[in-house]
Amino acid sequence: MFEVRNITMIYNMEQSDKVYALSGFDLTLPDKGLIGIIGPSGSGKSTLMYCLSTLKKPTDGSILYNGKELTDLNDHEREELRRNEFGFVFQRHFLVPYMSAVDNVIVAAADHSVPAKEKAKSLLESFGLKKSEYNKRPAQLSGGQRQRIAIARAMINDPEVLFADEPTAALDHENAFAVMSVMRSYAESRLVLVITHDRSILKQADRVIEMWDGTVSTERHGDSV
Repeated sequence: MFEVRNITMIYNMEQSDKVYALSGFDLTLPDKGLIGIIGPSGSGKSTLMYCLSTLKKPTDGSILYNGKELTDLNDHEREELRRNEFGFVFQRHFLVPYMSAVDNVIVAAADHSVPAKEKAKSLLESFGLKKSEYNKRPAQLSGGQRQRIAIARAMINDPEVLFADEPTAALDHENAFAVMSVMRSYAESRLVLVITHDRSILKQADRVIEMWDGTVSTERHGDSV
């Protein structure tokens, strides 16, 4: 699905103290599966996600997605790709404060029909929210509950690729593993990329990519994680 060739991202290009967030490496990602990207702060893992998802354009290198060169897309084409094929979970939930939990999920849906609402409820249930919480606003819910709503919102349109940046950071271990179990199931037919500092949530990952100083240091598969 993704073919990355010699990807480089340099910040402070006009200054003498250039920062190489990505230092030129190759990477191939499959059509489906749960892929973990792990590394210390500043290793380049978030920058890699932003480049793959077209939120940032690399300084140099090539990124092919299903044979299409992402670095050649214009702003409108990138927006359409993100809307139609990508889903995003960030460290902050970015929920609409005056909307209920269900409405915060379907706000990202292609339509707001009754089936979409039922699907939103099904997703919330799979993430452990109670029916009594569906109509509550974000301020009435815990940080962990709000994050689970954000994850359900990212999955409402069945994106081909789900980008998740520290998706379990606000969750206790029990809820973190429940969320990862749902993502594991989703990854049976889609590609799920999880950026995290927590190696323990990647026990079910098909592959773990470890980054260090802007490049891939090691890759592990399956049971070797």
